[in-house]
Amino acid sequence: MTRNDVLARLGEVIAARRNAESATSYVSSLFAAGEDAILKKLAEEAAETVLAAKGGDKLDIVRETADLWFHSLVVLAWHGLKPEDVLAELRRREGISGIDEKKSRG
Repeated sequence: MTRNDVLARLGEVIAARRNAESATSYVSSLFAAGEDAILKKLAEEAAETVLAAKGGDKLDIVRETADLWFHSLVVLAWHGLKPEDVLAELRRREGISGIDEKKSRG
């Protein structure tokens, strides 16, 4: 088992629940609400992560980051992407200066 197996499994669960009954699946209810609602939730989770970091409580930071990552996976699934797509991009960037990588995007 690799460290990113949990991301792949979670991505699969999110994709599988996309068309589940909204009353019984949080993921399905997000998809039913549409992209704007999904993006709003992602923004809320990002703000909560920032506030947790400012507060300095490590457990709170971890929990809020988990929520942020989860909702990021929902955004990916909305667009037909998987966690592996992001991991591949991170692997591509590995060993490249952040400054150089940003310059390469124009």
